[in-house]
Amino acid sequence: MKEQHKYAVMYLYSALVVLGGLLVSPFQEVVEGIIKLTVSPALLLTDYFQLGGIGAALVNSGMLLLFSVFLAQKSKAPINGKFLSAMYFFGGFALFGKNFYNVLSIITGVFLYGRLKKERFAKHVNVALLGTALAPVVSQLSFGMNLDPLLGLVLGNLAGIIIGLILQPLAVSFVNFHQGYNLYNLGFTAGMAGMVVMALFRVAGHDHKMVSIIYPKTEAPVAAFLVLYFVSMIGFGALFSKDSLKNYGKLLKFRIKAATDFVELAGFSLAFINMGVMGLLCMAVALLFKAPLNGPVVGAVFTVAGFSSFGNHPKNSLPVMAGAILGYLLSGVQLSATGAMMAVIFSTTLAPIAGDFGIGAGLLAGLLHISIVPNTSYLHGGMNLYNNGFAGGFAAAALAPLLQAYTRKKA
Repeated sequence: MKEQHKYAVMYLYSALVVLGGLLVSPFQEVVEGIIKLTVSPALLLTDYFQLGGIGAALVNSGMLLLFSVFLAQKSKAPINGKFLSAMYFFGGFALFGKNFYNVLSIITGVFLYGRLKKERFAKHVNVALLGTALAPVVSQLSFGMNLDPLLGLVLGNLAGIIIGLILQPLAVSFVNFHQGYNLYNLGFTAGMAGMVVMALFRVAGHDHKMVSIIYPKTEAPVAAFLVLYFVSMIGFGALFSKDSLKNYGKLLKFRIKAATDFVELAGFSLAFINMGVMGLLCMAVALLFKAPLNGPVVGAVFTVAGFSSFGNHPKNSLPVMAGAILGYLLSGVQLSATGAMMAVIFSTTLAPIAGDFGIGAGLLAGLLHISIVPNTSYLHGGMNLYNNGFAGGFAAAALAPLLQAYTRKKA
């Protein structure tokens, strides 16, 4: 498929999210909701379904998805697995923490980094999108610390630009920490940066309470929209892929030891099928355990769907999710809780461990992941939206060398 056609497809799928938001809520309610979420501190965990309304949250997400495709097209970045994963990470978290205001300064910082290095923005567009993990830093300084309004806006955007300037070199360095076994490397990078930012805030006497604003239930229109969205992905991919069923079976046999670009390996259409399959799979897990399809859970589903073009598929993801589920069942934690279901879905960041070392290692990875997740959010004070990516980095760093030392890899 030609690159311009890929851009058109992704514009369409972004616009569908905007349309979904406009269908579930009146236009005036959407506008009012977007204003409300834009001026919130946006700390983890702020569910935009609850804060601004479902329609506003979906429109916000769709607009950021559209913006990400626009950035790729203008910078002439290819629509590959790396971009699709960054795009849906970016748009998924626009359901609980990101908005146009708090992402722009970080993206600007990454752009300036590219200019300083005399490199095209196309090389850095994925980091620009993923680096908005620290968007709450911008919002917290701007709206959450009772500063003079003008001072807050200046400090917030200055912090965002600085974050954008430092993320690329940090991300390149930190991937060595977990050897690539954590798909959400920017989540780990942002967690480390967020930890430093939060430490500075606390030294300056500006601590804050953790936030938990959550929409409590699943709305039928949202569930129906998501089913249609992901089924259409499968249908689209099958329409433009010859022998799609046979070729999809081959994709499942890929031994994934790190982030792997399925668009380059198997083609755009087959990657799209996998994205739809994984989106439906994550939805099914959430509904099976009666977790609400609210902003954070739907954002998690979108994220995994995106990374299903860049490393996730059912064969390497299900063992990790099963390990996470088993861990919660053994500990008595309700899987219907939003935080627990997010951790189950996001545990697939460790899919490369299952892909490289097998099902048993995947189960262990999921179990370890959900054990670490509750202990990392305090470190960054909710400043890093990708807390599961942060936790996944530690889990991968602990497991990978042990598995390499004490297990025999599959041939």
